[in-house]
Amino acid sequence: MTELIAAFKALRLHGMAGGYGELVCNGGPDVAAAEWIVRHLLEAETTDRALRSVRYQMHAARFPLHRDLAGFEFEQSKVDRRQIETFATLAFTERAENIVLIGGTGTGKTHLATALGVEAVGRHGKRVRFFSTIELVNALEQEKAAGKAGRLANQLLNLDLVVLDELGYLPFSQAGGALLFHLLSKLYEHTSVVITTNL
Repeated sequence: MTELIAAFKALRLHGMAGGYGELVCNGGPDVAAAEWIVRHLLEAETTDRALRSVRYQMHAARFPLHRDLAGFEFEQSKVDRRQIETFATLAFTERAENIVLIGGTGTGKTHLATALGVEAVGRHGKRVRFFSTIELVNALEQEKAAGKAGRLANQLLNLDLVVLDELGYLPFSQAGGALLFHLLSKLYEHTSVVITTNL
């Protein structure tokens, strides 16, 4: 009984937890016989909530395309597969460490960065946001022009991972570069960042 009441509370169903406790105390053998129904319903609710959470987080991450590690052709690349598989454990996010993927056009940097983000959401329940660098710099400049500087940085501090794609591919203003540097400084040791760059 206490296990089921704890499950109700974990799902924030406090009224049901109290009601179930009363039923068990007062209801006799009929309630005990129906325990498997309650257990099944709790498992179904837990699974449904987990799936909805992953769907929501995938949408919130704003990945340009769905990419995963299974679809990456390691044989065609100079990437160390074991190192990428180590990154895919997402242990680096627990320490708020960063990853920089460097290489020329078409080497799979964006695929790997996106796949790490997808892995973070789908398997590890992490909160992720994907940006192209120019998109992020533009957002920072617009935020500053609107007198709301720092709002985006504070939002990103609540995430586990930020993917910053294509640093160095398109030029941006010196002021935009300063804003980006300030943002990365703020995220340092709080939120992990994966950067792809050709620099």
